[in-house]
Amino acid sequence: MQPPAPDAFSRREFLARVGMGMGALAFGTQGHSETTPLAARMPQFPPRAKRVVHFFLNGGPSHVDTFDPKPLLAKYAGQPLPSQNPLTERKTGAAFPSPFAFRKYGQSGLEISEIFARTAAHADDIAVVRGMFAQVPNHEPSLMLMNCGDSVQARPSVGSWVLYGLGAENQNLPGFVSLCPGGMPIKDSENWQAGFLPGAFQGTFVDPQHRELERLIENIRSPHATAAMQRRQLDLLRSLNDRHRLGRAPQPQLDARIASFELAFRMQMDATDAFDIGREPEAIRSLYGDHVHGRQTLIARRLLERGVRFVQLWHGAGQPWDHHDNIEENIRRHAAEIDGPIAALMADLKQRGMFEDTLILWGGEFGRTPSVELGEGGKSKLGRDHNHYGFSVWMAGGGIRGGTVHGATDDFGFKAVENPTSVHDLHATILHLLGFDHEKLTYRHAGRDFRLTDVSGNVIHRIVA
Repeated sequence: MQPPAPDAFSRREFLARVGMGMGALAFGTQGHSETTPLAARMPQFPPRAKRVVHFFLNGGPSHVDTFDPKPLLAKYAGQPLPSQNPLTERKTGAAFPSPFAFRKYGQSGLEISEIFARTAAHADDIAVVRGMFAQVPNHEPSLMLMNCGDSVQARPSVGSWVLYGLGAENQNLPGFVSLCPGGMPIKDSENWQAGFLPGAFQGTFVDPQHRELERLIENIRSPHATAAMQRRQLDLLRSLNDRHRLGRAPQPQLDARIASFELAFRMQMDATDAFDIGREPEAIRSLYGDHVHGRQTLIARRLLERGVRFVQLWHGAGQPWDHHDNIEENIRRHAAEIDGPIAALMADLKQRGMFEDTLILWGGEFGRTPSVELGEGGKSKLGRDHNHYGFSVWMAGGGIRGGTVHGATDDFGFKAVENPTSVHDLHATILHLLGFDHEKLTYRHAGRDFRLTDVSGNVIHRIVA
């Protein structure tokens, strides 16, 4: 019996290849290509926004000191609140009024704290959601809920869902970037995980405390190989991987790894440009400020205008907004670090014609208590404990009706009482503005069609223009 020709293959191999083809076809019905998962795609209906930038104040910013004024706290200052304090992670005591003055801004008269006075110049573009609530008063599950839609199970992050739905406009840059100066927040890369989605949709972490490109993005340049040499190496690697695929079922993890090699090669030119803020005019660099938060916000704008879909701007490693003590000094300092850059980004996007289709989100994983936190012996720490019962986030740009307020906490700021808004509602609204019905953007996994909003969520139509 003659051996098969070199290009022939067995019946088993034939069936395996057909199976791979059917798998690729099934993947393609979701609007994706097996080899180019990041290809740009159209949303389900005309979008209001094309991209998202998320200012994440990790640690939990106090809503009663920023965007939810509570004058009654001054009346009861140093006294027990009329009703019992809800149970939070630590013991709290008397009413603790905000040390900061609130005033009305813009034609809308939106009330904002003095510590965000520069951001407040854009009050008529901002919609504050004051009735947010989470599930538990702990950082880790609340971070997972806000970033991934589930506080317990490992799920894909919001940015990964956005990238899954829309793809990337620029194939030479990551479609989802998380900037966090000084290291990672708690829960590390789980905050921008792809979960059960293909790995190509995971966020890319960058530490913007560095100024040099080689330190911003490790191994961006090879000290040994030219671009032509690297291209030949990758071509060889791809041919070996293609052989490895034969006779095997589809392997999304392998495809994502191969895609990451190609992306890293292409990034050598585009990333060099995108992360180099020295190419910006002096006036623009001065507008943002020559400090880490100014630089990372300017980098975010450069990424957005180059087609990156989702950019997260974390405040810093760990949980810097976790103000359990000395809140007046700490929150003033942290707000001063980002107030100017946020205002600069909004003004810059407007002058570039990008504000109307860029969705801006500001907030943390929960809020803080209106009552003072107590330390050993019941002594006041002049700070606030975690509060998941009620807190604020705000949105602007990309289809948002500015100068509006949705929902409210009670008279003291403990609990959402008017139009309580879940994190799933927030996520449903983000997807709606990007052109997706959150109930129909799904991914088949473990025999179930999963979605970012699990089995609930309603679009906050009141803040949609």
